[in-house]
Amino acid sequence: MRRCFFLSCLRCGLALLPLLLVLPARAVDLDREPINYSTADPHNVVERLQERLHDGQAHLTYEEGTGYLRSLLRELKVPLSSQMLVFSKTSLQRQRINPRTPRAIYFGEDVYVGYCQKGDLVEVTAVDPQLGAVFYSLNQKKSAKPQFQRQTDNCLICHASSFNQGYPGHLARSVFANGSGLPILSSGSYRIDHTSPLRQRWGGWYVSGTSGKQVHLGNLIIRGEPRPEEIDNSANINVTHLDRYFKTAPYLTPHSDIVALMVMEHQTEMHNRLARANFQTRLALHDEAEFNKALGRPADYRSDSTLRRIKNAGEPVVQYMLFCEEAQLTDPIKGTSGFAEEFAQRGPRDRKGRSLRDFDLKHRLFAYPCSYIIYSEAFEALPTAVKDYVLRRLWEVLSGQDTSKEFAHLSVADRRAILEILRETKPNLPDYWKSAAASRSE
Repeated sequence: MRRCFFLSCLRCGLALLPLLLVLPARAVDLDREPINYSTADPHNVVERLQERLHDGQAHLTYEEGTGYLRSLLRELKVPLSSQMLVFSKTSLQRQRINPRTPRAIYFGEDVYVGYCQKGDLVEVTAVDPQLGAVFYSLNQKKSAKPQFQRQTDNCLICHASSFNQGYPGHLARSVFANGSGLPILSSGSYRIDHTSPLRQRWGGWYVSGTSGKQVHLGNLIIRGEPRPEEIDNSANINVTHLDRYFKTAPYLTPHSDIVALMVMEHQTEMHNRLARANFQTRLALHDEAEFNKALGRPADYRSDSTLRRIKNAGEPVVQYMLFCEEAQLTDPIKGTSGFAEEFAQRGPRDRKGRSLRDFDLKHRLFAYPCSYIIYSEAFEALPTAVKDYVLRRLWEVLSGQDTSKEFAHLSVADRRAILEILRETKPNLPDYWKSAAASRSE
C-alpha cells in the first residue's frame, strides 16, 4: 500500500482525519502529456543522493535514537539550524506526535526533511525542476543499503488538491491544536506564507525567538473550542528556550527558530509558484502544438490564447518573487539557532558585498526583497517562454518602467539594489539587463 508523507504542510496530515472528506478535488490530470507525474523519471537532489549511495560515493550513518537523520541532512546539505518543531497531529506518523514529542522539519533550498521520534520513516520532499514536489520515504531500520522509496497517489490528495490549484506542492498551515496535538477544526486554520500577518502564524508549531510586541500562535495549546479572536497568546511569545514545554534533548538541536519558520513559509510558496508556472506553460505549449498540427498552422505559431496562458503562469511568480503584499514587521525579529547567520553566509554576493540572502528582520524579512530562489534549479528549468516573460517583467519593475501599485512597496533604492545584485550574481541574464537602468531608477 502506498503511503502519504507531508513535510511543511499542516493541512495535509488531516488526510488521516475526517477533514479529508471535504478537501477540494484535484482539477488537473497530472499524468497526461507532457507532465506524466507518476511515470516520469525524477531528477532532483534525492535521486542524485541515491545514485551516490549506489555507487559508494556517499554513505548514510545510522545513529541510535535518530537513525539516519543526521547523516541524511549532511548529504543533502541541509543545516541543523533550520530545525522547526510542529506538535499538531498533522502527518502520517501522527501517533508519534504530540506537544511532548513534536515532529522535526528541516529544509534546504531544494529539499524538506521530516523526522518523528521513534518513527518508522524519515519523510523527504525534493523540489524537482520538472515535477514540482516529489515525495520519498527512507526506512529507519538499519540497513547496509538504505533506499529511498518514491511516493505518489495518496500524497497528491492534499499536495495536489485545489489548495495548490491541482499541482504538486506544499501548504504551510497554522492550526489550533489541543493538549494531544489534535487540530481543533471548529476553530479554523490559516494557510501561511510571507503575506500572512504574524498573528495568524505558527499555530501547532513551537517557536523559539523574539518578536517584540508582535503576537503569534506559536507554543500555544488550546483548551476548549475558542474563537480565534478570543485567544490571548501573549504568554507564549518571545520564548528563547523550549524546554519549558518538552524535553529537547532527543532532537538534533533545542530550537524551532522563528527566522527559519519565516524563510520556510516564503520558500514553500515560491517553489509552488515556480512548479505551477512550469506545468501551466508546458501544458499550454503542448496544447498549442496539437492545435497547430490539427489546423495546419506552422509549428512555431503562437496564439493570443497561449500568450495569455503564459502571462497568467508567469505574473504570480513575478509578484511573489518581489514580495508583493508582504506582511510588514513592527518590531525586530531574532532567532535562537544561528539560522539567520548561517543562511546569509550562503549564496552569491555582488562587489558591494550585498546578497539576496541578507536579512532585514526589522520592517520586513529580507533587506533586498527579491527571492533568492531565483538562483535555483527550479527557476532555471522553467520553460523558455515563461522564464523569458518573468525576466522581462522583473526588468520592467526593477528598472522603473513599471510603477504600478502592485510594486509600490519597492522604493527606488530597493529596485536599484536588486537590479545591481542580480546583474553581478545571476548568470545568463538577457542582454537588455546589462544596459543602464531607466532614469526613474537612477
